[in-house]
Amino acid sequence: MRMPVSSTVMSRAEHVPGRALDWRVDRIRRRTSDYNRTVFHGGGNTMTMTMRLSAVALLSVLAVSGAWAQTGSDRAVTEAQYEQWKAELTNWGRWGANDEIGALNLITPAKRLEAVALVEEGFTVSLAGDADTVEAVDNPRPYQHEMVGISSDRISVQYHGIAHTHLDALAHINDDGVFYNGYAPDADEVIANGHPKNSIHNLKNGIVTRGVLMDIARLKGVPWLEPGTPIYIEDLEEWEEQAGVRVSSGDALFIRTGVWPRREAEGPWLRGRRPGGSQAGLHPSVIPWLKQRDIALLGSDHPTYVSPSELPGA
Repeated sequence: MRMPVSSTVMSRAEHVPGRALDWRVDRIRRRTSDYNRTVFHGGGNTMTMTMRLSAVALLSVLAVSGAWAQTGSDRAVTEAQYEQWKAELTNWGRWGANDEIGALNLITPAKRLEAVALVEEGFTVSLAGDADTVEAVDNPRPYQHEMVGISSDRISVQYHGIAHTHLDALAHINDDGVFYNGYAPDADEVIANGHPKNSIHNLKNGIVTRGVLMDIARLKGVPWLEPGTPIYIEDLEEWEEQAGVRVSSGDALFIRTGVWPRREAEGPWLRGRRPGGSQAGLHPSVIPWLKQRDIALLGSDHPTYVSPSELPGA
């Protein structure tokens, strides 16, 4: 069973074994490198979903000064530095006090035209992950599907977490109850009526931009990164050098670690921020680099961050 998702227009790709990239595409012509340039498209109220992503975050709080842009992979990120980033390195107000789409503003008409110009063969490829109906340590709330008649069914999914492909709205990410652009709703009102601001409905017209997939497991010559493996700035830049592709403003950036082939081979394990959780992912020191490149979306086959981490909340 597959979750309903929007389709994806591919300019180039190659088959990567494993559940995380269930593309089955081997025939698309290459242009300038051995890696992918993908145009991700979604329409109507359908959320754009990619690979078997456990989450895609709209970048809402990142910005960077010239000094931080030049620091490279300064791996020692303290809690004090992280708090300083939250105060100084912010996108709040960048597109006005009433903005509700954050870094998606970076996807300009010119960026969309640049993206669609990459398409050569014009067929679509689903990057949806299979809907997981089996409860496990990393899937405590499995997807539920019930037939209630010969032509009717009932579907239930609590998709936030690390098991189900989804796109996070800006009404999902908060710091002590305060969301993008200073939006601080009353919790009881939200539970009763939903979010009046920063909702996923702001993306109802879909997202079209260039997608860049960084297969870090392949870069390292392994089927998957072992849990707890951090990904640093130098890893991202090594991928760029080998691929001949530079991440640029308005891109959708996707990081592959190989979570799903490892899970298939060795079974589920505790991931995420819960005590004892372990997974490969981006090190907190990557934050300034992401803003330096001004990406519009960040996604992965895992929740994007390394765990355990010295900064569990980063």
